[in-house]
Amino acid sequence: MNFLVSDTPNHTLGIQIDKNLVSIIHGILIYYTIRYLFMKKILYTLIILVASISYAQNKKYTSTLEEINKERVEIKYSYTSANTSSERDSIIIATRAYLFKTLVVDIFPLWYGTPWDFNGHTKTPGEGKIACGYFVTTTLQDVGFDIPRYKWAQSASEVFIKKLATDQVKRFTNKPLNTIEDFLLDSGNGLYLVGLDDHTGFISVENKKIRFIHASYYKPEIGVMAEALDSENPLKYSKYRVIGKLLSDTMVRNWIKGVRYD
Repeated sequence: MNFLVSDTPNHTLGIQIDKNLVSIIHGILIYYTIRYLFMKKILYTLIILVASISYAQNKKYTSTLEEINKERVEIKYSYTSANTSSERDSIIIATRAYLFKTLVVDIFPLWYGTPWDFNGHTKTPGEGKIACGYFVTTTLQDVGFDIPRYKWAQSASEVFIKKLATDQVKRFTNKPLNTIEDFLLDSGNGLYLVGLDDHTGFISVENKKIRFIHASYYKPEIGVMAEALDSENPLKYSKYRVIGKLLSDTMVRNWIKGVRYD
């Protein structure tokens, strides 16, 4: 019996393998094309969403500042029209409460999440980046205090704390954090400015609740935030702390009259 062995290649098998390979490659290309288009659509949607949120936030911030300016004009008229010192004193007290609420409830939260950068100086919350000093001077200027935003932001924080808080300034060197907390609680509700070794920010005290509000370089991607004093932040570890209580009668009166700080 003879067995014939052919040396001729099996071209049919080769063609079949090539067709299968082409089908696999084609399927992979379709998959990644669809995935690319899908991801592109998601990315585009996210960009639109972020832009919309940013636009809405900026619009709200602008409208808030406009309302504050209108309120200041009305308060100024009432103050200058007052006939007695007791009437003017009542206006000062009401205006102090208004400014505290406006900054802590209306202005600061719109800045939350604005990233920190050492050279940041954006005027728009949620856009660009901001340094700690610029966060302080920008928000104070935006609500109507006539201050040199750039000059103060680039100076040592104690310089402008003394100008704003005048005689309500307290310095602490190498003191434990609970000493700072006790001082703030004893000093009562209100808004404070704090200067540290290499940082600055606001402290709000209301009904024994203390919050440190600042543009944080500890978490630069988050930046502006409100947190407890004993959180991981510069205030907790600073060796030197200078604290000034804001919104004294003189400071409120300067806001009403539009007095310029140098």
